[in-house]
Amino acid sequence: QVQLVESGGGLVQPGGSLRLSCAASEIIRSLYAMDWFRQAPGKQREMVARLIVGGNSHYADSVKGRFTISRDAAKNTVYLQMNSLQPEDTAVYYCHALKLVPTTDYWGQGTQVTVSE
Repeated sequence: QVQLVESGGGLVQPGGSLRLSCAASEIIRSLYAMDWFRQAPGKQREMVARLIVGGNSHYADSVKGRFTISRDAAKNTVYLQMNSLQPEDTAVYYCHALKLVPTTDYWGQGTQVTVSE
């Protein structure tokens, strides 16, 4: 069982930045991918960034050029650096880990990001 603990959410003004952290209870290299999803009120949960462990990163079109996913293997932690935040980025952000063989999904508890004046 992989446990994920997010932190770093909060209230920020438009144009501001936040960095989310996701600490994993298991060595990241044992996972296939780690991702950040978000869910805004009344909307479906969507993936915003994916980090293939040992591979590439992928981003939703809406966040390309503004968000960066990265990892610190020594700390078993994945980050989401969010710049140029806009009100439409307001959502609960969830950390997700994907393990293969068998395919298993793990979710964090979520952290609220609010972008407002």
